Amino acid sequence: MDYLLKTEPSTYSFSDLQREKITIWDGVTNPVALKYLRGMKPGERLVIYHTGDEKAAVGTATVSSVDPSDPKAPQVRIKVDEPIAQPKTLAEIKAHPGFAGSPLVRQGRLSVVPLTDAQYRFLLG
Repeated sequence: MDYLLKTEPSTYSFSDLQREKITIWDGVTNPVALKYLRGMKPGERLVIYHTGDEKAAVGTATVSSVDPSDPKAPQVRIKVDEPIAQPKTLAEIKAHPGFAGSPLVRQGRLSVVPLTDAQYRFLLG
């Protein structure tokens, strides 16, 4: 499974992840998003999406480890991969038929969203 992780760039940006190389993805409180975090497995691919004024998929990362023992705050460690050469905006995502049923467009406030392989490939260009 692939996932999209949303972040406000003024709080934690893809550039921050590039600088740190690895981080624990935290601050998630939505029960559905927490369920997705707990279900992540090492090696799964991630897309980092900037919210706020930017509203675009900007980079990739990989799940390096998951400790789901605390259901309210699963410890998901992610490592940086690459920036997306041509970031995909929310408008482009919404216009793509492959995202019609996606929680990314149906549940805009959800901070962790599962992606199909086709959706992942589209976001990377």
